[in-house]
Amino acid sequence: MSEKIVGAHDGVGSQGAPGTAASRLLSMTNIWSDAASPPPAPEPAPALPQAPQPDLVVQAPATVEVVNPAAPVAPARTHSDQWPPRKLSLALQGGGTFAAFTWGVLERLLEEPSIAIDTISGASAGAINALLLASGFAEGGREGARSRLNRFWLRLMHEASFRALMLVGGFSPAGSSVAFGPTLRSGHFDPFDLDPLRQALSRDIDFAALRHPNCPKLLIAATRIHDGQQQIFRNDAVTADVALASTCPPLVHCAVEIDGEAYWDGGFGGNPPLLRLAQETTTSDVLLVQVTPARDSYVPITLAAIDRRLDQIAANAALNAEIAAIEWAQAHAAPSLRLSRIAAEDFVDGLAQRSSTDLGRGFIRLLHRSGREAAERWLKQGADSSAALAASGQRIVADEPALA
Repeated sequence: MSEKIVGAHDGVGSQGAPGTAASRLLSMTNIWSDAASPPPAPEPAPALPQAPQPDLVVQAPATVEVVNPAAPVAPARTHSDQWPPRKLSLALQGGGTFAAFTWGVLERLLEEPSIAIDTISGASAGAINALLLASGFAEGGREGARSRLNRFWLRLMHEASFRALMLVGGFSPAGSSVAFGPTLRSGHFDPFDLDPLRQALSRDIDFAALRHPNCPKLLIAATRIHDGQQQIFRNDAVTADVALASTCPPLVHCAVEIDGEAYWDGGFGGNPPLLRLAQETTTSDVLLVQVTPARDSYVPITLAAIDRRLDQIAANAALNAEIAAIEWAQAHAAPSLRLSRIAAEDFVDGLAQRSSTDLGRGFIRLLHRSGREAAERWLKQGADSSAALAASGQRIVADEPALA
């Protein structure tokens, strides 16, 4: 189902622009970055009783460095109660081949000419989807973006190779330790050559097009190895190496070095980056596409199942903290933000028992079809009907057996 995480817009009136509320959030939570706080609003908000800061804010990522210091800190947001929204920002989670679900969501959204895409954040496979959409859109508009996404995922299905999995970060840290750990420790495994991966990415993504004025704004995440902090790369800084860094599984291929700094998969610090997106989007509407299952009805007992579940929990940990921080901020400082979520697990039965390295054509087509259906429901649900959708309990059932 699609889920409204943060309530509908509140009018701003004399309280100032929504960007001002986001600016107040920066000084209140200290979870964005070390950038200077913007000036206060001309008209201060009514005084509220002081309350201790919840623990959940402490759990959010402490530092985010942004590659492009000239970017605005707190732009004014557009504000509209229209549904579907006229302008939308996207947060795309990574999760190996599960990101084919996002392919379906994006394809359906691109069919809506009334919806403009403002900013896209992504990590790992979510970053690849973001780059495909942005570069395709810059070159050929909506049809160009749809064509890029289709070409990449269809080729991925037909290649069904180790390289294909590497392109979408299909090997998680935990899963990789089970599959390749002993071999890596013995020194008999040579990490996959990155040059063919760069060539494959350059074949599908025109990185020069990301600098075009018509290109949606990008926030691509990678994890700095030396301090474990998240680093955000913007349009002007995004290269094939940045895409590789965002999808780099530590136990499968060597770290990616950019300007003397070594990076691993961007999903460690934020999968996807949500707080930074909420701060910098110029629209009040943000859609999160979550592909890694958060729930599992089974208690895993085999090594593979335990490993898979641990990976799912780890993949969602940073995201949960960022959502909680935004919920707190919405109640205290940023009521204009409208955050919605589409979760793949609500449309594909048994997803928690499936593997994010599954390149089966039937499974990927199921994820794509489910993503389109999920986006269709989200577009039709209206501003106040998410509760009714949640009560419907309708699902698309997988036609392939789940993993043991």
